[in-house]
Amino acid sequence: MKGEMRGAIEEKLANGLAAEIPVLTRREIRLPQIPGKAVAVVGMRRSGKTSFLWQCLSDLLKSGARRETLLYVNFEDDRLAGVDASVLSYLLEAYYRLYPGVRERETLTLFLDEIQLVMGWETFVRRILDSENVRVFLSGSSARMLSREVATSMRGRAVEVAVYPFSFREVLAHRGESPGKPWGLLPKGDRSGAEYAFVRYLNVGGFPEAQGLELRDHRLLMQSYVDVAVLRDVIERHAVSNPIALRWLQRHLLSAPAAPFSIQKFYDALRSQGLPVSKDTLHAYLSHFEDAFLLRTTSMLSASERQRMVNPRKAYPIDPGLIPLYERMGRGNVGQSLETAVLVELLRRGCEVHYLRTAGGHEVDFHAVDGMGRVILVQVCADVSDLSTFEREVRALVEAHQSHPKAQPVLIVHNPLPNAVEVPEFVEVKHAVQWFLEDPVVH
Repeated sequence: MKGEMRGAIEEKLANGLAAEIPVLTRREIRLPQIPGKAVAVVGMRRSGKTSFLWQCLSDLLKSGARRETLLYVNFEDDRLAGVDASVLSYLLEAYYRLYPGVRERETLTLFLDEIQLVMGWETFVRRILDSENVRVFLSGSSARMLSREVATSMRGRAVEVAVYPFSFREVLAHRGESPGKPWGLLPKGDRSGAEYAFVRYLNVGGFPEAQGLELRDHRLLMQSYVDVAVLRDVIERHAVSNPIALRWLQRHLLSAPAAPFSIQKFYDALRSQGLPVSKDTLHAYLSHFEDAFLLRTTSMLSASERQRMVNPRKAYPIDPGLIPLYERMGRGNVGQSLETAVLVELLRRGCEVHYLRTAGGHEVDFHAVDGMGRVILVQVCADVSDLSTFEREVRALVEAHQSHPKAQPVLIVHNPLPNAVEVPEFVEVKHAVQWFLEDPVVH
């Protein structure tokens, strides 16, 4: 290894042990407690993965770990371009030369950010997990460190932690606007303030850098996020050979959040426009978008894999703040934004999510199973002022509950219910702000 490279690594080592811990908005993200596993932090660009690494470091420091045993290194450095795992081995040995006592008596925690820039990092991490007393946190760009690749490369030695843009609770904390009390105890004035902030959240979304920007700047920022994710994490990463079809698919999916989507119908539409592309290619493109965390899809709940495959999926952007980029009519759609925000919040809370079609042909937006095995049926209704709309939404929940009696039906509304309506006792009705302010039980 050249002297210049050694110098850069030693500088990284010194800075990683001495750097001040930044003051950041706390993320409500559960960290799995599984010994012997590396923690792979994944998520869309600019969603806060690096900040979460610093939060984990800070938590370990508060729990009694010495600062000298907590090493943060970011490998995004032009001096390290093209390096391989030998620099990681040199970094580790250089650390133990400085602190020889740690190797035998304490646990060293490594926070390796942008690790995908180091070729062969997987072998190094597997080796030290087996041979050293270490904890390892990994994070990197979606372009080179996708969750599936981490699982494959680490051969079961890593657990995935997904970082999404800020939740509504986190946005309020970031802006210093947390209500401080449960929804039921808030005075009317504070409730009105929370409702105003929630409407802003549906429009702006939760990306940390987007908070407080003017409308024009917000749009530019969101567009840059999408463009970079598509270019670097999809087109360049996967050597996409038909970028025109890819861009059509991107615009179609992001312009119609929560709408049913069929690869077959989209394939037919492209062919009618003279754009030759195979269905397998479209399936691959959709998978690439999900790998890059640009969007999430839900499939229909069914015990039959074939039924899940032949029925349309529903696609949602990873953040409601992306929806205005593709609103062609210039009008905000509160229903789409609310449903998108609910889906992302369910994923953030660790739920496995599908949509559900009842025997009577009605649809429930989400069938969600949390990490404890509890099931909820969620129907999202932005405007319940129309009685027929309200009755249709409740009817779907009632039918779904008949076939899923252990599930808790929940109706999430944006506006208050009309006084005249009746709701079955087993259906919980929650104002959207109330539901989003609930404690996600992150420990």
